[in-house]
Amino acid sequence: MYACIAPHGGIAIADACAADERELAAKTRRGMEELGRRFDAARPDVAIVLTPHNIHIDGAMAVITSGFVGGMLDGRSKGSFRVDPRWYADVALRLPVDRPLALAIRSEMSADGIPVASVSYGANAADAATFPIDWGALVPLWFMGGRGPSPVSTVVVSPARDLSYERHVTAGRAIARAAAASGKRVALIASCDHGHGHDARGAYGFTARSKEFDDQTVSLIEADDLSGLLRMDPQLPIEGVADSYWQMLMLHGALGSAWRGELLSYEAPTYFGMICASYSPRG
Repeated sequence: MYACIAPHGGIAIADACAADERELAAKTRRGMEELGRRFDAARPDVAIVLTPHNIHIDGAMAVITSGFVGGMLDGRSKGSFRVDPRWYADVALRLPVDRPLALAIRSEMSADGIPVASVSYGANAADAATFPIDWGALVPLWFMGGRGPSPVSTVVVSPARDLSYERHVTAGRAIARAAAASGKRVALIASCDHGHGHDARGAYGFTARSKEFDDQTVSLIEADDLSGLLRMDPQLPIEGVADSYWQMLMLHGALGSAWRGELLSYEAPTYFGMICASYSPRG
């Protein structure tokens, strides 16, 4: 078993950057490479990715049940101030979906009263369909199991920000039950970019609440206390323009107090914060 918090800004991938941008997120890239080494050492059979950038359903979470997810990085994930498709056209993945585990996660969530839908795309036979991969899944999987002749099987789960924070914790517990019952070696990836208001030139302008959110999150990870997320000012993730809080709540629900966390890196090289943190079972 393995778990992590990983960023999804495309600037983490050297091949997605112009030459003069390659060092912009070098600290994060080193953190992602270390997450990749730890992921490989855990030898997971399947990677569950919690991403905020895939399908959004009003009032419900979503689990992708297509046979595959696939696509290329696009400009929205760059996180820099320029976009040129030549910088990311070769950053593409196609991965098999572990449909039995995806369906089990949907069932466990539903049993806990979480509104949830299974979704597919394209071919009418779900096992033959390929659902578009989003950058929230692609970027972490680029470093963790997505490349090579036998890419890791994947389950992609979307949170729902119109559901309560507590329901996201409950959803994480449901994911953990389904993973344990599967008998498979599972890696859980909370795909997270954090406050998006660090730079007035960025897409969301400047707000000091972004640094406040990031500082508190870093402190909680360093203290190995994801439960502290629920003690935050509930408006801080929203006013800080965070793109991470809901996935981290799900991670907290899945891990409980039985896992130990380690902060590998933090930086805000453009307008949003990027954290790499690794989790492993205690004992």
